[in-house]
Amino acid sequence: MKNWRSVAVGLLTGTLTGIAVGLGGFFLATIPRTLGMGSVMFILVPACAGFAIALVTRQPNTGWAAMLLAALASLTILVALGREGILCALLAVPWLGFGLAVGSVLGHLFRRHVLGRLRHPSVTTLCLLLFTPLLISAGHQVESRSPDSARRETVSTSVRLQAQPEEVWANIQSIDSIAATRPLLMHFGLPVPLRCTLERKGVGAKRICYFENGFIEEIVTEWAPPYSMRLTIDRTNMPGRHWLGFQTAAYELRQDGRTTVLTRTTTITSHLYPVWYWRYFERLGVASEHQYILNDLANRVAR
Repeated sequence: MKNWRSVAVGLLTGTLTGIAVGLGGFFLATIPRTLGMGSVMFILVPACAGFAIALVTRQPNTGWAAMLLAALASLTILVALGREGILCALLAVPWLGFGLAVGSVLGHLFRRHVLGRLRHPSVTTLCLLLFTPLLISAGHQVESRSPDSARRETVSTSVRLQAQPEEVWANIQSIDSIAATRPLLMHFGLPVPLRCTLERKGVGAKRICYFENGFIEEIVTEWAPPYSMRLTIDRTNMPGRHWLGFQTAAYELRQDGRTTVLTRTTTITSHLYPVWYWRYFERLGVASEHQYILNDLANRVAR
């Protein structure tokens, strides 16, 4: 009974410690509010959490369980608060897991070879825990001073429609409702577009696209019916995606015999690093949004 009580106390202590360090590190790494998310967020913060959990739990198995619970709880809280989206949280799991594992190994080695030999290990543990936010803040300051140039990614998706350009043009200006088979990522938190409204025709008009959670306001910069419409993104309100920006959008129509080739292009900006990991998912997400809208358009012109 005593052993189980000790395990439960250790698990609870480790989990609460991990949540405190994880959530505290998240907010420390984004205050003052920054767009960039890189090595501090994805490596240093989870490593500090893993190290702290290892310090307060005696058994490695208890520590691993506490890390899992702390990670799940922290991500759930951030998603519930609208600070991160579900899909973003899922994609960050490999990096968070790596950081937690590194921190945990270092923490257990420190506990075994250093902390166990000290006369007042509790005082040292407390000092190290108090030092954690200072370390994260320092890392954030160093990272924020490096040049933060937003990456630009342009994604284009085309579809061949059994309709003339004039018919297609009439269906891309305003969209009362969007209903098509949702791509896989939309079942894991990718924003789902609902409808788009255009206040008037011509350059300077405002176009608003509504999603299940949020909206994007666009301004028409080129109006050449029925072959071209270009827009700049004027305002974005998408919860949990402060690191991602939408810059421009465009529709290009090209008549090919009795069909029309429609190309949808979107330019985004991103502050996520490392580039080699996040670029693929960013482009996949935009392409999935395109495909959803274009599939709906194909269904409408085919009626």
